[in-house]
Amino acid sequence: MKRKITEKLLAWKNNSDHKPLIIRGARQVGKSWSILDFGKTHFKGNTHLINLERNPELHSIFEQNLDSKRILSELELVLNKQIISGNDLLFFDEIQECPKAIMSLRYFYEQYPELHVIAAGSLLEFALKDISFPVGRLQMLSMFPMTFEEFLIANDKIMITEHIKQTNSSLSENVIEIINNELSKYFIVGGMPECVKTYINTGSFVKTVNIQSDLIATFRQDFSKYAGHSDKRCLNSVLNSAANKVGEQIKYSHLTNDFSNPTIKKAYELLETARLFTRVRAASPIGIPLGASASEKKFKTVFLDIGLLSNINGFYTEKLISKQKLFTAFNGKMAEQFVGQELIASNRENLYYWSRDARSSSAETDYIIEKGQEIIPIEVKSGKSGSLRSLHLLLNTFKNIKTAYVFTENKYGDLPEQKLKFMPLFCAGSV
Repeated sequence: MKRKITEKLLAWKNNSDHKPLIIRGARQVGKSWSILDFGKTHFKGNTHLINLERNPELHSIFEQNLDSKRILSELELVLNKQIISGNDLLFFDEIQECPKAIMSLRYFYEQYPELHVIAAGSLLEFALKDISFPVGRLQMLSMFPMTFEEFLIANDKIMITEHIKQTNSSLSENVIEIINNELSKYFIVGGMPECVKTYINTGSFVKTVNIQSDLIATFRQDFSKYAGHSDKRCLNSVLNSAANKVGEQIKYSHLTNDFSNPTIKKAYELLETARLFTRVRAASPIGIPLGASASEKKFKTVFLDIGLLSNINGFYTEKLISKQKLFTAFNGKMAEQFVGQELIASNRENLYYWSRDARSSSAETDYIIEKGQEIIPIEVKSGKSGSLRSLHLLLNTFKNIKTAYVFTENKYGDLPEQKLKFMPLFCAGSV
């Protein structure tokens, strides 16, 4: 299946000053497959796979010291193959199992600058938290579940993706209906590669939902790997509750009644480190960077994947298959999840929203992003009714904002006098 990260990997490979690359991402988003496929397709020589989970005996290679020349020489003996700089790809998979191997990466850049080295692994974030790297010695890339565009391409709907990218032209009602039918499938299947593959091969939502359940069970099994930092029962409760409260401001005390706030907070942060969801902090659109005004206490959550979110919350095919329910499903939270997930996958991991609390009234805009030197508010309008009071309030308060986007069920429109652009929901990844 074609993945967007391949273009980034190719740019990295062709950079004369490439550094060892660490691919970050949650379990099962397709890191290993994409890297191996990239090596097979874009390297003339061999792709040398060193799996440090399956081969724990290899850890000793990195324990003696971090000298790249010695390490590379011993790896060649293990592989019984020469590793040729500029020709081959060296891939350390499940590298989190050997922290010394992570530390050794910087020395590959210093001693073998022409060698292409990639590392990846499940729960890699936990290992990275305890390791510091000198600036300029490593490069990081993040990988996420398949976007709606990648889902369409995997389903041989390439022409639809071309229509969606034409954001400056309105599509006919018939074309919008065709795309929304595909979007309704994506709401159920989601973007986890194994789920997409199962749906493509079988056409069965039931079998796909079963795969989702297996993946969620795998995530829960991972709790034992970092549960020394938190109660596993609390991790389970927080995972379920955070999924149920997507789009809402998170208060730790509301996630579960069975544990103290510090325990709940720790569980939330661990699940965030495992990349099962992304924290979206409240920020002021007064200026760039948005992170300068972002709150540490006021935030909401975007879940890892919309299909897994649907599964955890008990949605099944009959509840989401109808395109009329795209916006109203889960009180509109599924639509907001979709937009957030698309924005995050489009290199916007630092995603924000605007919220104002006042005695007389409160106001909130779903997301705000930086685009160059501009700040762009984004609102997801559920259903065919509902006002944009909060968005108008934001635009009237912050005169520096030139344009806001509103994602609707099927509407294109441009109201420059109100600084508004209306677009169908499925265009979220193109903004």
